[in-house]
Amino acid sequence: MANSLRIEAMNAGYGAVRVLHEVSLSVGSGETVALLGTNGNGKSTLMKCVMGIVRPSGGSIVAEIDGARHELVGRATEEIVELGIAFVPEGRRLFPKLSVTENLLLGAFRRAARASIERNMEFCFETFPRLKERRRQLAGSMSGGEQQMLALARALMTAPRILLIDEPSVGLAPLLVRRTIDKIKELKDGFSLTVLMAEQNFTQAIRIADRGYVIVHGKIEFEGRSADELNNNELIRQFYLGL
Repeated sequence: MANSLRIEAMNAGYGAVRVLHEVSLSVGSGETVALLGTNGNGKSTLMKCVMGIVRPSGGSIVAEIDGARHELVGRATEEIVELGIAFVPEGRRLFPKLSVTENLLLGAFRRAARASIERNMEFCFETFPRLKERRRQLAGSMSGGEQQMLALARALMTAPRILLIDEPSVGLAPLLVRRTIDKIKELKDGFSLTVLMAEQNFTQAIRIADRGYVIVHGKIEFEGRSADELNNNELIRQFYLGL
């Protein structure tokens, strides 16, 4: 069944400060789409609008889940999660005083996920063996890379159809960034997910993205219809890849 996301002419901000300006983008069923841009250009705000954390002042956000269309604007965050959309926020946002297993179980509150808790947890432990080794360890005592693994695994415990990931590389060493990006592709393939990933590390994001958008000052300035098109765009090479 189709699982896709379409954002049309979205405007959003905080009080009098407007952050997003007529943003339109789409993520097709089974795609990994990268939302590329440096800090402060509106990537996180866009993700929060999709999840109902920030309410847009205009525009439309339509998710197709298992073939059914849902307008997300105006829905509460818990309703959006219940539809099958999971979010890995920037900075992980784990429960630091709970164990790895307890954090994972908290991700499985979605009704559709409850019957598959054991299977999904086993998949997470197979994908991230370190989490299985440290399943009783408190999340707050883990390294940044381990916490990012846990944040991804917790999102997967909701048995999502669409996965939003905000800045997975933040705070990680270069080797861990590469491993994390590789794991996102592995999880996307293993769960047959549709993925929208906001990232400022162009080089790593382009490795797994089917295509992508560049956001600058809250506007979509370039749409790359393939990873090659993104990689070979002169403005991106000059200003973002340093080539």
